[in-house]
Amino acid sequence: MTTHVDRKLEELGLTLPEAAAPVAAYVPVVEAGGMLHLSGQLPFKDGQLVTGRLGDGVSLEDGQEAARLCGLMIVAQVKKHLGGDLSRIKRIVKLGVFVNSHGDFTDQPKVANGASELMVALFGDAGKHARSAVGVPVLPLGAAVEVDAIIELA
Repeated sequence: MTTHVDRKLEELGLTLPEAAAPVAAYVPVVEAGGMLHLSGQLPFKDGQLVTGRLGDGVSLEDGQEAARLCGLMIVAQVKKHLGGDLSRIKRIVKLGVFVNSHGDFTDQPKVANGASELMVALFGDAGKHARSAVGVPVLPLGAAVEVDAIIELA
């Protein structure tokens, strides 16, 4: 079944990655009360984890791309959990964006826009969401960005 989201991905020239397996003792998605709660997703490009610290060797633009890659992984995890049926997504409720940041770096919201703008591009008004953008001194495996999500199902 081809959905609106699948068509938007194609129009944008984007493809979903393979949904990543957990790297510790958790599951990628929990469905409860009509909501999906997604564990933090890391950015993978060409099968390689995007690592580094914003403000210390990683540019704002690269951080935004890393956040977008996390957003694509979120959609991939949801698609896998829903057996391919992305039409069940009613609303992107919230994104939590964690940015591996040097102490002087303060553009976490701009980095987070990489994931936020992707959600709006894919889901339209249903992709507009609440958000946190937080700078942290380190992320798992040295990732540049990590994004978690809450998504409402129809």
